[in-house]
Amino acid sequence: MATTTPLIPPDQHRKPPPPPFAVLWWALCAAAALGLAVCSSLGPHRVWGTAAALGYLAAALLALRGRSPRTAGAVAVTGAVLLPLLWLLAVERAQLEVRVVARSAGMLLADGTPYLQRPLVPEDFNPYLPGMAVFGLPEAVAGTGPLTDPRLWMGAAFLSAFALALPAGSRAAPLRWIAACPLVALPLAVGGVDLPVAGLMCLGLALAGRGRAGAAGLALGAAAALKWTAWPAIPVALALLAAASRGADRPADRAVPRCGLVALLTAAALVLPAALRDPGAFRAHVVDFPLGLTDAVSSAASPLPGHLLATHVPGGRTPALLLLGMSALLLALSLLVRPPATAADAAVRLALGLLLAIAFMPASRFGYLVHPLVLAAWAAARQPPDQHPLLVRVRKLVSR
Repeated sequence: MATTTPLIPPDQHRKPPPPPFAVLWWALCAAAALGLAVCSSLGPHRVWGTAAALGYLAAALLALRGRSPRTAGAVAVTGAVLLPLLWLLAVERAQLEVRVVARSAGMLLADGTPYLQRPLVPEDFNPYLPGMAVFGLPEAVAGTGPLTDPRLWMGAAFLSAFALALPAGSRAAPLRWIAACPLVALPLAVGGVDLPVAGLMCLGLALAGRGRAGAAGLALGAAAALKWTAWPAIPVALALLAAASRGADRPADRAVPRCGLVALLTAAALVLPAALRDPGAFRAHVVDFPLGLTDAVSSAASPLPGHLLATHVPGGRTPALLLLGMSALLLALSLLVRPPATAADAAVRLALGLLLAIAFMPASRFGYLVHPLVLAAWAAARQPPDQHPLLVRVRKLVSR
């Protein structure tokens, strides 16, 4: 009995074409990293830019050859995070923030306060709240070494909090994408204090969305003890809990106060002992210096609207601060008029508020944009498919 082999069109033997977005994305990342390597005056940034450009270029080539997004993402993370991090740890180089955190931890153990009493130059200032010194405690206790470097503990805190904020079973792809993103990969390698703050804000909003008011307050209180930028997350989480309680016909007079009280008590327990030890130094470091009210000029000087107003317009610091206050007021009004219905909605609302605040701060820099970026990426990774088409589109781009 004769058999016949069905004819298969030649096109079916060909690999599917690579997704154009993936190739373009990794190519843009490579160009950005190479630009930083060429233009930056900071040694750790040049190291990162060189290694990251090679990693992103390799990821683009893999995507062009039709390899899976998982493979290309892993190569990008290796080149943009692991290789520069290991090299910088070996040669003991880091961004200034890492040394500030390590020094503040040593001062906290020795004097009970992480702040110099009479700071003179920008390098003397510690513009972070006392909780940030926790990441420098391993080095302060065990001495300098690759495993005690504060950037490792800050990066681990960020990745852990971000992973816990994601739904179980769908964490690998968003984690891989966010770690490979240049605005996140750079501070993971050279050191950055904003990452643990952003991760804890995501975790706090996720816990609030699940109705776990006490745990949400604990996460948000810990974030609020690290930097001022985390404080807007507390009212956003409270609005989310209040809206969820009303939607479920449950009294909101338990979850909301519980979350707020736990957040404030956690922040107070971590901040007040050091602040009361030397109130003058605390104000100079974490209030006056970030607002540009000291003789020393902050290195956070990216050409954003608030900084341009404060430096190039006579008396421009006042309108910059007014715009900053107006952005906070607009965020508060939006929470009252239209409270966020889901944790993803809350994250987007907080991201927009922080974006305005970053734009109008007198002393700001592009690196602070990691806050709204992480919040928006987290919202996109967990957004239901029938809501917010823009976020759904972003989610599709970062999915497997």
